[in-house]
Amino acid sequence: MYILVTGGAGFVGTNLIKQLLKEGHSVVSIDNYSTGKEENHITGCTYIKGDISQHTNIKKYNKPVDIIFHMAAIARIQPSFEDPEKYINTNFNGTFNIIQYCIKNNTPLIYAGSSSHHSGKFKNPYTFSKDMGEEIIQLYQKHFGLKASIARFYNVYGPHQLTEGGYTTLIGRWINNIKNGLPCEIYGDGSKRRDFTHIDDIVEGLNRIMKQEAYGHIFELGREKNHSVLDVAEMFNINPIHVEDKPGEALETLSDSSLAKDILAWEPKINLKDYIKKLKL
Repeated sequence: MYILVTGGAGFVGTNLIKQLLKEGHSVVSIDNYSTGKEENHITGCTYIKGDISQHTNIKKYNKPVDIIFHMAAIARIQPSFEDPEKYINTNFNGTFNIIQYCIKNNTPLIYAGSSSHHSGKFKNPYTFSKDMGEEIIQLYQKHFGLKASIARFYNVYGPHQLTEGGYTTLIGRWINNIKNGLPCEIYGDGSKRRDFTHIDDIVEGLNRIMKQEAYGHIFELGREKNHSVLDVAEMFNINPIHVEDKPGEALETLSDSSLAKDILAWEPKINLKDYIKKLKL
């Protein structure tokens, strides 16, 4: 198949493209490289530099694609308080542009949702923008025949994760800090719990949605088991420093992946403790 991956130079997109190429698909990526990196480019994929929030960039393909994996988004909660307009423009308007392309070309869509949905739409601008993306998809499913499914990711980690800058996640940031002899920080008392899911399991879930043409669903891709930040510090065998808590974050994330298990026969295989052990930091 001829497949478009938005955000294809980013963390999830890169791992997904690796698997799609391995299975013999033709793949094109569009990415504005705000967090994506050219060093993530995979031989065999066509990379287009462009911003999905600009409708003209969606017209750069030489033929309609067979399916779109919409992974492009501005992520992370804390930076969204600094520039909410940018988040809404990319995560909502960009998604709407992709939907319009899909309707015009009868192209199925798989959308990267967010586990932050469960903390409430108005918890922070990031969650609001991602929820708006989900809702416009559901609107077009109901009234305009859009073939789509939403896959909500739970605290993804693994190869190609960001390790520096304001968009890093806990695992990537701590790996970088440990390697460079820097302190690892905990925001608040460390009791927040997260359902950490390895990128290989996420890619497997996305691939199964495509292969089974399992559209019209909201799949939660997580391990259904969470760990506190203090638990993670113990796995790394570190003594982190505590700093002031940050607003807008959920106290707990925990997936209900029963639908993915029932429909897709998907089962996550990699747990965080084993992954950390293999790092040999």
